[in-house]
Formats: sequence, structure tokens, C-alpha cells
Amino acid sequence: MAIQIVVTGGQILGKAFYEAGRQAVKNAKAAPASAVGSDVAGVRHATTGSPTDKLTREHRMTLDEAHLILNTKPDSTIESIKNHYEHLFKMNSPAPKAPKAKEATPKPKPTGKAAKAVVVPTNSHYLQSKVVRALERIEAELKIAKEDGEVVSKAEGAAAEEAVAEAEAGSEKKP
Repeated sequence: MAIQIVVTGGQILGKAFYEAGRQAVKNAKAAPASAVGSDVAGVRHATTGSPTDKLTREHRMTLDEAHLILNTKPDSTIESIKNHYEHLFKMNSPAPKAPKAKEATPKPKPTGKAAKAVVVPTNSHYLQSKVVRALERIEAELKIAKEDGEVVSKAEGAAAEEAVAEAEAGSEKKP
């Protein structure tokens, strides 16, 4: 009886591994080798020579993704986008370190409910870089739109001009 259970279990396990192997081979054949680990949503489909697709490949982020990261809408003004950017950047920045007092007395550690109420500030360099890249992607799109004369409204035109001016000022400051 025990031998029959072991044999049946082995057959089931063998079939499962065989099917998993077949599926892995199918998946490996379906995805090109260059796309493994480097596919970003939308980048694979950015294959035309249009300026927007070039920006998508260059920044490895679509315009929609940039707006999602910054929690803005595509028709938002540059001021609104920059406000969202600054807020998200500050929230993910490390807190400034307070200078230590020379004669500081150690504070007792809170216990009970007070210990649970203590909030440890967190920061994320990864999220900060995503926020920066999202702003760069939106500014690049506005710059291309201004160069091509595709600006539809005066508000967008002013926003594009401001973004281009700030981008140029920022590139002059960098070594």
C-alpha cells in the first residue's frame, strides 16, 4: 500500500515537472533574447521613428507612465506637474539630521501603546529616481511639442516654453 502511494505520487510529480519544463521552453521561444529583463511597458511597442517613440525608448518610460508616477493628468499645467514632483521628491527624501546636543540625556524608550505610535521616517531613493525620470520625460515631451509647433493652447504653450527654459538652464548648470 505504501509503495503504491509513493509510486503514484512520483508519477504525479514527474508529470508536473514535465509540463512545467514544456511551458518554460514555450516561454523561452516566444520572447526574444534581447527583451528578457529589459522590457518596460510601452517600450517594446515604441518602434516607429516618431519623436514620441524616440523619447519613450530614451527615457524607458511612456508619457502615460510619467503622468501616473507624478499623479497628474495629461492636460495638467507644468506648475501643477512641478508641484506634484516637489511633493513626491520631498516625501521620499531622507529627513535632515538634527545636530546632536553635547550633554544630551538619554530619553526612556516608550512602552505599550506609545511605542506603537512612534513613526519611523522612511525614504526611498528608488522612488525619488522614478519621480525625477517622470518629470524629465514630461519635460522632454513638452520640448518636442514646442519644437514641432504642436502646442494646442496658450496654457500648454506657456508651460512648454517654461519647461524648455528650465531644462536649458538645468543643462547649463550641469558640468
